[in-house]
Amino acid sequence: MSFIRNTFAILVGLGIAALTITLGIRVFPQWVTFDAFAPFEHWQHFLESMQGEDAFFGFLLFISGLGTTIGGVATAIIVKYAKVAYAILIGFIMLFIAMLDVIVFPYHPTFYKISIFLTFFPFSWIGGKIVEVIYEKKKRRMLAEKIIKRQ
Repeated sequence: MSFIRNTFAILVGLGIAALTITLGIRVFPQWVTFDAFAPFEHWQHFLESMQGEDAFFGFLLFISGLGTTIGGVATAIIVKYAKVAYAILIGFIMLFIAMLDVIVFPYHPTFYKISIFLTFFPFSWIGGKIVEVIYEKKKRRMLAEKIIKRQ
């Protein structure tokens, strides 16, 4: 049962991170150079058209960090134990996907290739830590209420 729950949590976290990143790219219509919403079919052409647009790749790093944080929070909420570890797993998987993207499509600037290593792990860790801190505060508050009730 725990395996199913953890697998579901990872899939939900990855889905939320991917959805956040995809919708983040669509926020600025001047960057979207294709009509139909099919980012995987047009990704190579899209990256070619974005060469020299450092603002886009900077925003992509930001939205990737935000998406990974939100995905890490969702994963950490769903899993029962090792919340931060599973959130970091989301960051590792997203980093792997980003590395595949950089390898397959060579249109990314150098700063982006380096910065993805500095984006995914810390932001996913932050997502797991947010949930861990909230749960610890809740646990301490419940413990304090129990102690007060005993007196």
